[in-house]
Amino acid sequence: MSREPNAQLIAVMSEAKISNKGLAKRMTDEAYRRGIELGTTHVSVQRWRNGSSIRPQTAAIMADVLSAKLGRRITPGDLGFFGDTKPTVPEPIGYPGTVPDVLSMLDGLAQERADAPASDQLVIAETDVSSAVLAWMIARPDGVQADRPALQRVGMRDVRAIRDAAGTFMALDFKYGGGHGHKALRHYFRHEVLPLLNVSYSEKVGTALFGAAAEVSQLLAWTAYDAGNHRLAHRYLTSTLRLSQVIDDRMFGARILGNLSHQANYLGNHAHAIQFARAAVEGAKNRATPRAMALNSAMEARALSNVGDSIAAARAMKEAEHHFERAPTADDPAWLSYFDEAELMGELCHCFRDLKMSREAVEQAQRAVDSTDPKYARTLGFCRMVLAQSQLLNGELEAAVTTASLAVDGGDSLQSSRFQRYVTDFQNEVSVHTTNPAVVAFNDKVHDAMTRLDEDDE
Repeated sequence: MSREPNAQLIAVMSEAKISNKGLAKRMTDEAYRRGIELGTTHVSVQRWRNGSSIRPQTAAIMADVLSAKLGRRITPGDLGFFGDTKPTVPEPIGYPGTVPDVLSMLDGLAQERADAPASDQLVIAETDVSSAVLAWMIARPDGVQADRPALQRVGMRDVRAIRDAAGTFMALDFKYGGGHGHKALRHYFRHEVLPLLNVSYSEKVGTALFGAAAEVSQLLAWTAYDAGNHRLAHRYLTSTLRLSQVIDDRMFGARILGNLSHQANYLGNHAHAIQFARAAVEGAKNRATPRAMALNSAMEARALSNVGDSIAAARAMKEAEHHFERAPTADDPAWLSYFDEAELMGELCHCFRDLKMSREAVEQAQRAVDSTDPKYARTLGFCRMVLAQSQLLNGELEAAVTTASLAVDGGDSLQSSRFQRYVTDFQNEVSVHTTNPAVVAFNDKVHDAMTRLDEDDE
């Protein structure tokens, strides 16, 4: 039986500027990373181009690697497979309208596992992004319902306990990543934190209580994000943004918009990343400390760098540095204490890497590595991987592989799905040097490390 050539697959491969061998290599590498023996060759790819059928699992891996190559979401249906596949339906943001709505949504989210099977893609409608941003920008604060009749009365001691618990879980997240502690944290949030928002308190205590709850909710978002559950992370972030609106905490709300920008950037939704970041910058003006504004501007710079807008990105980077110079002049909230010079350098080295400014990227990434406290194991791992990619941009293959090896040796960082993607991206970048002994040794090191990680999880 003669088959029609798969025009959609051919077109996407042409757009991605990838050969049959190149696609087969990326697919087998990605399958290997997932613990799957794929056996795809350039001959297999040619058969699919000629119209042969494909297994769903193989098609999903192909779509994922082409998504990474193109920087946008590609589905098996986009590649001409499974003609009855329904188009991807955008995930509704679902920005809660009232305080009871947001508390109900958070209670539902706290019942979901971060390690449940989830797509590593997230499609959000442009209109939903715009409406959520606009709602936050123009909405008036709800205010807390102080001194209402209730059997339980909350004081500042309860607020301090919540913040101490959040600090403990944050330290675990920085060290181990990968959603470590998410299960315990969501149980604590649902059973110990959320119920307190509906009891009796003074206005001062209520305001502090909602702020502490928002900090825990944000951490739940980050742990879900790091575990690779982007849908759950996004819903937590959106709900936390609404929670900040209750008490008119524009600085923390801007921080959540920065988180949404970070996630959109990571997923390749660059237009959304820019929109969220700019909303953070504009929404926090005159309402945030210089350190917070430095973080907001850094998120904008990251988003602009990813689309290659070097002029606008340079402006945002300078603004971030200018704000940071004035950071010691203001009292910052405890949740912002982590954003030190090393963190700023880490954000900026990502920008220079994405703008292909190899010399500046190496300099900033090296400063970030040298300045990062080793207790922030995951952050240090990220910075080392960016340094490795920057050294590779600079033509320093041996140095790049050595740096990447140090990052992998960190061990605990590998529990983060985000860190694993940094490593996979680097492996793809050095795949043209597959016969180089240093590259071979590095790939073996990654394989051994991932095997140990799987054994630790058993």
